[in-house]
Amino acid sequence: MKVSEAAASRRSIRAFLDTSVDRAVLERVLETAQRAPSGGNVQPWNAVVLTGEPLARLQAAIGEALALGKAGRSMEYDIYPKGLDGAYEERRVGVGEVMMYEALGIAREDKAGRLGQFAENFRAFGAPVLMLVHTPRYMGPPQWSDIGMWLQTVMLLLRGEGLDSCPQESWAMYGRQVREAISVPEDYVFFCGLAIGRRDPAAPVNLFDVPRAPLSEVVRFEGF
Repeated sequence: MKVSEAAASRRSIRAFLDTSVDRAVLERVLETAQRAPSGGNVQPWNAVVLTGEPLARLQAAIGEALALGKAGRSMEYDIYPKGLDGAYEERRVGVGEVMMYEALGIAREDKAGRLGQFAENFRAFGAPVLMLVHTPRYMGPPQWSDIGMWLQTVMLLLRGEGLDSCPQESWAMYGRQVREAISVPEDYVFFCGLAIGRRDPAAPVNLFDVPRAPLSEVVRFEGF
């Protein structure tokens, strides 16, 4: 698969098949992803890859916290900035509040249905593998950007192997439970999860169009 094909076919998958993933494939992907760029070659990413019983144990712990509502949450950081507005907020609301729930046939007033779909985040949407990413707390925005480049490299390489993924900052809502499950040191911040597996090609939540802003809206060319 060409890089351009991997980039074009990558999307955040929210319904996975119950098909195991070979550890050797994951090791090959992650070994190659070590070539991702990072300022000063710092390579600030750290990860734990879960499947089977360890993953089920984490999901059970999050399930108990979900039952407590907001009282069960332990946020690692603000997933979205408090001042998010304009086109940025419109894009966020559009893909989640409108397109995804419409594709699932969940009405705005169907609170139970929406809560059920929200809970799917913490079952990794049925993915057989979950990678959990953390980094030392003293790392700054440049290093977080480096982690993003590494994650994108991982996701594109997964596509090259015929696999799919979903980057999930939502796991940071339950930082305490994640920390306990994978022993993240206190001087590290837990960043996100990455669900890994094979997409369910028939699931409506994997089929709706996810629009992107036109190039003219986000890029300006000068001197050409």
